[in-house]
Amino acid sequence: MRALLYLIITLLFISCQTGNEKNRFLQGNAFGTSFSVIYNAPIQEDVVRRGVDSVIHAFNKSVSTYDPESLISKINAGDSTVVVDDIFKEVFFMSKIVYENTNGYFDPTVGVLRNAYGFGEEEDVAAVTQKKLDSLMTMVGFDKVHFREDHTISKDHPMIYLDFNAIAKGYGVDRIAAFLESLGITNYLVEIGGELYGSGLNPERNAPWSVGIEAVDSELGDRTYTHAIPLHNAGMAASGNYRKYKVDPESGKKFVHTINPLTGSAEQTDVTSATVIAESCALADAYATAFMALGLEKSKLVLENLDGVQAYLTYLDKETEEENGYATAGMKLLLAD
Repeated sequence: MRALLYLIITLLFISCQTGNEKNRFLQGNAFGTSFSVIYNAPIQEDVVRRGVDSVIHAFNKSVSTYDPESLISKINAGDSTVVVDDIFKEVFFMSKIVYENTNGYFDPTVGVLRNAYGFGEEEDVAAVTQKKLDSLMTMVGFDKVHFREDHTISKDHPMIYLDFNAIAKGYGVDRIAAFLESLGITNYLVEIGGELYGSGLNPERNAPWSVGIEAVDSELGDRTYTHAIPLHNAGMAASGNYRKYKVDPESGKKFVHTINPLTGSAEQTDVTSATVIAESCALADAYATAFMALGLEKSKLVLENLDGVQAYLTYLDKETEEENGYATAGMKLLLAD
């Protein structure tokens, strides 16, 4: 199989009639990328758009590291008196679950490492030496961050940098989905930067929403796809390193954006992409990131103990250097549809 990476909606429709209802399509920008919402209900687009914008605004004010006035930015700056909101609390504890289930390979405290390698908000470090890495690793470890009873956050090291970006887009998708549900909308597809949640049916086809999976070797301006997968009341996310990497100008060494929280390494494992389906897009997003850092064999062990999580991983065979694919039983059924 060709490598899979980036999820994008296919077979989308903007305005076809289904009885007396019109399929409606919204799009815009969120979290540094684009979003789209397709729904089928007699509710005006401006009502939905205002609600979606409100969800995005609330999310940014809570856990966006790009907003210096957000709750997470103030906590990262050392303010231990910040009382967090429900968004922060939900993201924190969902991240804690994935952190524990992956034996620490999903870790929101790798922000200092991501910044050091040039993938975050800080300036690049010219060379990440072992001495520098050892120093940074004292600030890594989600078990060093504590949620107090008064809803404030304490950190064992004042310079620990929280970064929920590896779960953020997925969680944002889920929040928008929850908003649509609050309006009584049950047939919809939400997408932020390629992360998705599909609910109900695509009324045009009277079938689950169909989403495409992009091939790793496709060009950014001319994307090609390997499969169309049905997405029914589930979230879907993907992660990969083929477009996001840095090269040290001095050594020529390549650093990928997925970082091993246990070693601090930003080097590619044998897994080249991870596509995950779960009950929520946030979980799919987080596990897709974790599998990139875990590598194939450790990912298999994690998946054996996860209920309701399906995955397709592409990896390079160490002996032949050829690309292969591994799919869980549930994912095999979806890929065969």
